[in-house]
Amino acid sequence: MQEAQNRVVVVGGGVIGLSTAYYALRAGLEVTVLEREPEGGDSCSMGNAGMVVPSHFIPLAAPGMIAKGLRWMLDPQSPFYVKPRLSLDLMRWGWIFYRKSTAAHVAASRGLLRDLNLESRRLFAELATKSDFGWCEKGLLMLCDSAKGLEAEAEVAQEAEEIGVRAEVLDAAGAAALDPDVTMRVEGAVHYRQDCHLDPSRFMARLRERVVELGGRIEYGVPVDEIVSSGGRVTAVKSGERVFEGERFVVAGGVWTAGLLRQVGLKLPLQAGKGYSLTLNAPVERPRLCSIFAEAKVAITPMGESLRFAGTMEVGGKQLAVNRQRVHGIIKSVPHYFPRFSEEDFEGVEPWAGLRPVSPDGMPYLGAVDGMENLYAATGHAMMGLSLGPVTGRLMADLLTGREPFTPIGDLAVGRFG
Repeated sequence: MQEAQNRVVVVGGGVIGLSTAYYALRAGLEVTVLEREPEGGDSCSMGNAGMVVPSHFIPLAAPGMIAKGLRWMLDPQSPFYVKPRLSLDLMRWGWIFYRKSTAAHVAASRGLLRDLNLESRRLFAELATKSDFGWCEKGLLMLCDSAKGLEAEAEVAQEAEEIGVRAEVLDAAGAAALDPDVTMRVEGAVHYRQDCHLDPSRFMARLRERVVELGGRIEYGVPVDEIVSSGGRVTAVKSGERVFEGERFVVAGGVWTAGLLRQVGLKLPLQAGKGYSLTLNAPVERPRLCSIFAEAKVAITPMGESLRFAGTMEVGGKQLAVNRQRVHGIIKSVPHYFPRFSEEDFEGVEPWAGLRPVSPDGMPYLGAVDGMENLYAATGHAMMGLSLGPVTGRLMADLLTGREPFTPIGDLAVGRFG
């Protein structure tokens, strides 16, 4: 009987699903992971910027985002775009986003985001002692190409210091001294010392290995399309004719999570936010630190001998078709900050695209699904999916085993929007 009670089925083999599996296995549970992509397939966890970001303590829903979004809607190369379409789900998501874009919401969320990211950083460092995935603890530079931009980022840095996130404002010379391997054209920068970076493909490979080593089973090419439930309990999930039974179920299916949870009566506000990346295998310069172009909202990460540029939040459905204008917005920003680079450096480089699950308040969904005593969900991490992967896995393992989470997570409740 005890063995049966330990059976957990995790729907989704991205960083959130695999992290959940890893920590659940360490807690003594028996875990099967169902991944919709074939083995070796690409996922949103693979081509991202690979950053672990305690600096990102301000949720996406924040004051000024509505005004910025409306301005950016007019620019086909802007970093944020919502594709207009007739969709009740999108309208509901947008209404909640509007209501949550307040200073009060930021004040209520920043401590939790700080705690989650710092604990995730600790867990990444712990994992790095057992596996090599390019873990680097040199911090992040928020690079500003204008005095106005630097002033705005300095205000964020002051707020960061107030809540215990280490941040230092640098002039152009200070930024150049910190990362002398890349030529910069900036007014200055903010150095977030606790931020880190890694190679996400290598991390995911190591995480899969650890899950299997601990006795977990990963089934590839299994897109779950049905949740089977009876009497307030889930009994199985199905993929076509295949049936997977368990005692507890975790849906960590990224942008497909909301569609599955509708089957048990939960209308989860969730939109797919498309992002792009381009990786130069032989860059003209290779910085030591990861960085973000503050005004352009482009992330830059050294990965081995390569250099990755990532950006854009394009809310427009679940299609992975590449919008070349959005990609060009990323490319054209690079020479403004790194003048040794040119747009020609990216000729022939195929962009990667991934879909990130975005909640309307900028906070993840994590916890039990109301009305289903053995069903849980973990999604909605948006641009912080990788950064919050390990801490999400730890928290989900706590919930699955009945342990008290290390920090209160009531604000992340799956049913918080009814």
